[in-house]
Amino acid sequence: MAGSVDGVTPAIDRRLRSARGAVFGAFTLNGVLLAMWVVHIPAITDRTEVSASTLGMFVLLLAGTALIGMRLAGPTADRLGSRTLVALAASAISVTIVGPGLATGPVSLAIALACFGFGNGALDVSMNAQAVLVERGYGRPIMSAFHAMFSAGGFVGSIIGAATQRAGIAPEITLTAAGLLGLATTAALVPHLLSHHREPASHPEHYDTRPAADLPPTPPEITGAPGSSSSPQAREQRARDEDSSLNDAERQSHRNRKVLWLGLIAFVLLLAEGVAADWSALQVREHLDVSEGDAALAFGAFSATMTIGRFLADRVSGAIGPVALLRYGSLLCAAGFAVVILSPWLPLSLVGWAMCGLGLAGGVPQIFTAAGNLGGPKAATEMSRVFTIGYLGLLAGPAVIGWLTAIIPLTAALIVPLVLTLACAGAASVVHR
Repeated sequence: MAGSVDGVTPAIDRRLRSARGAVFGAFTLNGVLLAMWVVHIPAITDRTEVSASTLGMFVLLLAGTALIGMRLAGPTADRLGSRTLVALAASAISVTIVGPGLATGPVSLAIALACFGFGNGALDVSMNAQAVLVERGYGRPIMSAFHAMFSAGGFVGSIIGAATQRAGIAPEITLTAAGLLGLATTAALVPHLLSHHREPASHPEHYDTRPAADLPPTPPEITGAPGSSSSPQAREQRARDEDSSLNDAERQSHRNRKVLWLGLIAFVLLLAEGVAADWSALQVREHLDVSEGDAALAFGAFSATMTIGRFLADRVSGAIGPVALLRYGSLLCAAGFAVVILSPWLPLSLVGWAMCGLGLAGGVPQIFTAAGNLGGPKAATEMSRVFTIGYLGLLAGPAVIGWLTAIIPLTAALIVPLVLTLACAGAASVVHR
């Protein structure tokens, strides 16, 4: 078509670009608002007279309500569409972020965190469902960049929160301003999101997601006539025939098995991420007997390479495919844990944690893309199940390591994520499109 770009008309291209920018905004907003709560934890707990042990319970409460929000978000997105749910969930967290700043005691803080966690879980599912729609329209991997924007948003939020506290601005003022900014941002980005339309085919994995310009030429004299067994048309028809031979119960059973496998891999990857985030600094300090300042570099190395890796992962996935990216990334992460366990020097330990961050950077986005492209009338519901299982890994990882440190050294406990990420590499084919 004249004037098209990669087989997409200029009007559609502008719509997709606008939607992509809006989804970037949703991920960034989520990261900013979550960071604003985290950086104000000391001030808020002091004012509400919440002890460290009580705060731990409240963090679990926040995580628990987030899981509930995730599970309910899937069916809601299937009924109302991910655009509507993004609007509702982003508005909810923009309003509820004010709650911790206004809390005056443990009860009011618990209620505020429960509401914020629920909205955060719903937004997590809905914005990723919207990201899948945009990625499908682009026809090439772009999911990792969205997750990179979440990390970038967390960095921006932490800087803003630190600056306002240094300036002596009260948490209730800062969080109220953040909430108003969140509502304004939500109102600006929602009109640019894509409407939720189900695919006519229930199994989109049978279709090549690359742009038309990137597909290899298929001249008739080489591939054969459209009806011949060697032509792409014939291969696609065979796939459709095989699919149509399955009844609805068999198709749903197949999707349920894939949801379980995707969820288990997400569980492992997020478990490893949670371990690195919560235990890296302490591991370096105890294992190498360095100062707290030097130990903090471990988490810095991990988070920096994870952010950079997420910005690069889409290009890598486009070049080598999602299976190879997940497999080699998991192997790199396992190798990083091995380096950390065996390292006798701080610089080498930092390299190990950096390897972990880079290895984990692109894996979870590939899982979410695969989950979002399962097809069927309950695609968002199944995607939310993958999210829920994976998020449990993020919660369980630090806890499991904590329990193990009661019987073995912390460094030795890192063998658990090492072995699990190796197993994840072996199961990488589950993200095949």
